[in-house]
Amino acid sequence: MSAKGGYYLPEPSAWPIVTSAGMFLVALGLILAINSIAPGSWIMLAGFAVIVYMMIRWFGEVITESEAGSYNDQVDLSFRQGMIWFIGSEVMFFAAFFGALFYIRQFSVPWLGSGLESELLWQGYESTWPTAGPAGPAVLPPDTTNVGENQFSPMGAMGIPFINTMILLSSGVTVTWAHWGLKKDNRAQLITGLFLTVALGLTFLSLQVYEYVHAYTEMGLTLKAGVYGATFFMLTGFHGLHVTIGTIMLIVILGRSIKGHFSAEHHFGFEGVAWYWHFVDVVWLGLFIFVYWL
Repeated sequence: MSAKGGYYLPEPSAWPIVTSAGMFLVALGLILAINSIAPGSWIMLAGFAVIVYMMIRWFGEVITESEAGSYNDQVDLSFRQGMIWFIGSEVMFFAAFFGALFYIRQFSVPWLGSGLESELLWQGYESTWPTAGPAGPAVLPPDTTNVGENQFSPMGAMGIPFINTMILLSSGVTVTWAHWGLKKDNRAQLITGLFLTVALGLTFLSLQVYEYVHAYTEMGLTLKAGVYGATFFMLTGFHGLHVTIGTIMLIVILGRSIKGHFSAEHHFGFEGVAWYWHFVDVVWLGLFIFVYWL
């Protein structure tokens, strides 16, 4: 249907169910891999392959419809509302995870270290943070390396986490600069800003991978490091997944910009990704303060 003829209604699509299948395989594979069950890694990789295939095909269909002029102002408004609801749902995800961290730090740990719990269940346990819990490994000073078998070291804030904070804040500036270029029909500024943003996103992910390897091999900080390890990897890993998704979307937008897509008047594909990227930036500031620093 033409954009002038009414609201565009696409044909029924299989991509939502394909997405669900891919996410299920990733979750199943991750659970199996964490429990050292052999097929886990392969199942997880298969799930990622399904998701990548879905993104290529589904993004391609939406881009084709957009460039064909199928979308009018009402469709554009629907896209904006959908993106707002999507980001709102992501806010609730992170609110739940941060809520778990705050509950553990402000209530659970103090309860275990005082009153009857301390006297009857865990004598001698001190309610401090970071902690692995009463029966977990001993906690060493932050960023300690070459730890013992039943020890772990929490991740300090002033190393890679601080560098990654500067990287993500800088990427927020570059994507905004790219947006300004698009509004001025300055294609060179748009492409340069997006390229820098993608480069910063990939750098962030590379440093986080290095941080995880360092934590596992040198600091004893693993998923087995009690409640601190669980909350650390839950929050930073979930955020890292969002940075990965955001970087993939930025790469798609960069490719479209190089091909001449978007105009100063019509560019919600760019704006939606920029909204998502700024959301990722803000969440990281919360992680840096409450997970690494305090």
